[in-house]
Amino acid sequence: MNQKEIKELIELLVEKDIAEFEIERGDVKLHIKRADHSPQIVQVAAPPAVHAVSAVPVAVPVAAPVAAAAPAEAAKAAPPAAAAADDDANLHIVKSPIVGTFYESASPGAPPFANVGDSVREGQVLCIIEAMKLMNEIEADAAGEIVKRYVSNGSPVEYGMALFGIRKK
Repeated sequence: MNQKEIKELIELLVEKDIAEFEIERGDVKLHIKRADHSPQIVQVAAPPAVHAVSAVPVAVPVAAPVAAAAPAEAAKAAPPAAAAADDDANLHIVKSPIVGTFYESASPGAPPFANVGDSVREGQVLCIIEAMKLMNEIEADAAGEIVKRYVSNGSPVEYGMALFGIRKK
């Protein structure tokens, strides 16, 4: 491989948002790994705002009633979140077997392979994941009703990422 081919390959990986790639040609082995751009960055951004509020001396008297209200609101929000976690625990999760781009239909104007609320049988095509210009059909590995879709159309997906939640029949 020459430098031009490597540069084009890197540009393709960036364009398709592929995190890691490895190729071997003869005695040349190339391994490319990009920095992690996961949603954890969003979680890291939240604590500074909390510290900034608690560091302001004038906000201390006002913060006490707000802090008292926050646990009450959190207690109200906890049961639905716990119920959602329980619902996910009872679902069969169809996971991505590859890294690529998620597509809900065969072409932009076509209807989706499967919608929330649809009954599916084992082996039925649920979506397509494009990887390196190859279209890979992802099939249901359990029969039941689709109750959740975790990925939006055109989004990048990682290996093992949840795609659909199926309530088995």
